[in-house]
Amino acid sequence: MSYWYRNYTPSWLQRWWPNSPPRRVNPFRNTRPSADLEDGASSAVLGVLKVDLCQEDNHEEHHTSHFYAATAKEALVVRRGEPFRLKIHFNRDYSPSKDAISFIFTVADDTKPTPGHGTLNALVPHDGIDYLGDTLEWGAGIEAHEGQTLTVLIKPPSTCPVTEWKLDIDTKLLGDGSRSFALPLPIYVLFNPWCPDDQVYLEDRDQRKEYVMHDTTLIWRGSYNRLRPSVWKIGQFERHVLECSLKVLGTVGRIPPAYRGDPVRVARALSALVNSVDDDGILLGNWSEDFSGGVAPTKWTGSVEILQQFHKTQKSVKFAQCWNFSGVLTTIARCLGIPSRIITCYSSAHDTQASLTVDVFIDANNKKLDAETTDSIWNYHVWNELWMQRPDLGVGEHGTFDGWQVVDATPQEASDNMYRVGPASVSAVKNGDILRPFDGGFVFAEVNADKLYWRYNGPSQPLKLLRKDTLAIGHLISTKAVLKWEREDITDTYKHAERSEEERSTMLKALKQSRHAFSRYYLNDNFNEIEFDMELKDDIKIGQSFSVVLKVANKSESRTHMATGQISCDAVLYTGVGAMEVKTLGFELELEPKSSDYVRMEVIFEEYYDKLSSQAAFQISAAAKVKDTDYDYYAQDDFRVRKPDIKFQLGEAAIVAQKELDVILRLENPLPIPLHKGLFTVEGPGIEQPLKFKIAEIPVGGTAAATFKYTPPYAGRGTMLAKFTSRELDDVDGYRHYEIEPRPEDLLQPNGSHRSSNIIRRRTDVIA
Repeated sequence: MSYWYRNYTPSWLQRWWPNSPPRRVNPFRNTRPSADLEDGASSAVLGVLKVDLCQEDNHEEHHTSHFYAATAKEALVVRRGEPFRLKIHFNRDYSPSKDAISFIFTVADDTKPTPGHGTLNALVPHDGIDYLGDTLEWGAGIEAHEGQTLTVLIKPPSTCPVTEWKLDIDTKLLGDGSRSFALPLPIYVLFNPWCPDDQVYLEDRDQRKEYVMHDTTLIWRGSYNRLRPSVWKIGQFERHVLECSLKVLGTVGRIPPAYRGDPVRVARALSALVNSVDDDGILLGNWSEDFSGGVAPTKWTGSVEILQQFHKTQKSVKFAQCWNFSGVLTTIARCLGIPSRIITCYSSAHDTQASLTVDVFIDANNKKLDAETTDSIWNYHVWNELWMQRPDLGVGEHGTFDGWQVVDATPQEASDNMYRVGPASVSAVKNGDILRPFDGGFVFAEVNADKLYWRYNGPSQPLKLLRKDTLAIGHLISTKAVLKWEREDITDTYKHAERSEEERSTMLKALKQSRHAFSRYYLNDNFNEIEFDMELKDDIKIGQSFSVVLKVANKSESRTHMATGQISCDAVLYTGVGAMEVKTLGFELELEPKSSDYVRMEVIFEEYYDKLSSQAAFQISAAAKVKDTDYDYYAQDDFRVRKPDIKFQLGEAAIVAQKELDVILRLENPLPIPLHKGLFTVEGPGIEQPLKFKIAEIPVGGTAAATFKYTPPYAGRGTMLAKFTSRELDDVDGYRHYEIEPRPEDLLQPNGSHRSSNIIRRRTDVIA
């Protein structure tokens, strides 16, 4: 049966079938000889017995051999812009003079595939492989012919839709009927960052390793004065992840098949489909402290379990916060072949009014007015960068807008009526080109807004600007370094140096493009005789007491000043909202000329523990007035107590692939109270489902330990990570990266590897 869709017969194929009328055929038909042929003609027509997908060679050449679907031989996984090889075995010798063959590629989920949309492609192979067509076109060439076997190379174009394809092989005996063979396995075509003609091409080899191939990464959390790295298992090669990543582009992202090869369209769809707000996407956000009915965001160790659950149930997975959204988006992007990395911005602004400022309103009692203060500053916020060219943005004053693009799946503000952000060019953000699509102004404010404190005395009273802080937003913008387990600071890619002329001029340029006009009247008196400086000790372990110190100095040579005010400590979510008062201390200081004094407030464990959120974040503020002046002082800072790390011990000797070893996890109880209902969760290479170890109780000063047998599945780099939760203490993690040496017998077969591993839980212990 000839395969021509919707009465379409390309003119360039008419030479093979000049007398055969076009037919309307279901592209998902069963494989069988055409029913309209006589038995003799049917047997004379060349028939396909089987197709060798040459999976080992193709997957190695296309950098896809790590995918579960590839190792399990469930599919052919290739990258666009590069040829892949097929060996076709026929029922008789192939004769180029009388046999014709064509390859019909169809997007699997397109109900109406058409050549015009690039979702239906009919290829006749050329004799030889020197010409496989332009990089923007499909190509096919005969590499070898020997009797009943034909070896061909097929090249998807560098703009090919990234999706699942079906292949039918049509054969015809000139003037005497045709047959068709449907390939039983799917062909997955991915983006190709190795191909210079692909829009996601990334030239640097080490960066491709890090941003496409590595399946484990670090995500920085905490606060700018207490940076905390945690491990995230990206797991882009694991079972069902590829199938889920391709499927959601159509089902949730609603990208028409013809546009799934455009990384800009794909990136924008990913920023919406990873959250559930508009489209019942993958993850349901929850920024409360009530996670009943789901999994607390701090308990996830990676993306694999999340994506496998969504793939199975097609229901949003509960629950997530910003780093979970970012981790899952990274998994899908790397799985599809788009270079991706996870970005953390400390003191990140959430500008709700598109004013490019964060406006904080203070009442007469120096308390923040939550109803009027809609903007917020997150201790940290995590988003993604995806690498691609941006031909849609043209050329600006500083060149093209190619390279890293911000994509944020955390649902904060609507963009074009959906909760999504990006892709926004990092270059455009740095240079204040906030009107370039998409959402450049929102990202600019996240990293570079000015923070303004206003005295608010009622709707009919004028605002008074208490303080303008140009340094409060966008600290220590971080990502994992390339091929290193350490932090790389990329702040200078987002903004010019603070206090520099370029930074202020860029801010002014951006403000002029903003349509929001927020009044800035009634500036403070130019009074600088009293100086305030708030001090916080950085490294405080949870369970310990800590102090907040305010230094007040009188710089006047002759005048005595009276300063009155208060220091406050509030427990907050990491987003900077949901404050619960922990402690407040009022003060009144009389300062002689050229003197200074200190206000010290000690906060003990019993005062803060019951009010502390899972991420152990505090907001410290100080407010003061100077008597007989109009001067008001207000300052705010973030503070976080440190949680302990889980310690790993992996065997006593070198770690060798396929060789069993003992793994021991240990955690000390840092609190002055016992821990109950503890649980270790462990992930690592070859651990298909997270291991879980229960700990009934850890006494004060005690150490919990869990031991199990582990067999590394393959040689190379490995990372094992663990989480610990209990009723009294959660969001504790740790990781260990290590090198796995090949087995001696594998040194002669460097491509030999196994996915299976024999992992046996052994015991858990508590050491008092």
